[in-house]
Amino acid sequence: MTSSRAEAILPAALDPKERTLIQIGATAPDFELPDHDGQPVRLSSLRGGTVVVYFYPKADTPGCTTQACSIRDRGDEYAAAGATVLGISPDSVAKVKKFHDKRDLNFTLLADADHAVCERYGVWGEKSMYGKTYMGAQRSTFLVDAGGTIAHVIPKASPKTHDDVVLAAIAGLAGG
Repeated sequence: MTSSRAEAILPAALDPKERTLIQIGATAPDFELPDHDGQPVRLSSLRGGTVVVYFYPKADTPGCTTQACSIRDRGDEYAAAGATVLGISPDSVAKVKKFHDKRDLNFTLLADADHAVCERYGVWGEKSMYGKTYMGAQRSTFLVDAGGTIAHVIPKASPKTHDDVVLAAIAGLAGG
């Protein structure tokens, strides 16, 4: 996917100083990104059920692997809740494909190589590790309800507790 395609769907990225996470009650910004097989996936085509849109920093790193494998292992619970899971990282299709296959994931990973969707959701920002500062995706999760509205936001998702928090939030949306 070229960045011009993303720009056709998403408004221009905000200035990094003005960027904030999409909030509960907002319409989920639509997007179309290639999945791990290079096939386009559009968020609005999934309306009618709950969609878990989770952003992760980098494919096949320790925290991202913990998070993805936990989602994989609890796939039956997500399915029972009627939720579709989309994992998005600023990696290339080749990298998300390798990660998806290596970890035998049973949900969709999307490649946001130009980080346009990360920017639109407000998760692209300055990070630091070992004294170095760089730009990257902040680990965050958004629950999108059947009508396309942001129903729940987890701004700093923990890989170890992510599923417990997400599944409880989905149950809360369903009144369960």
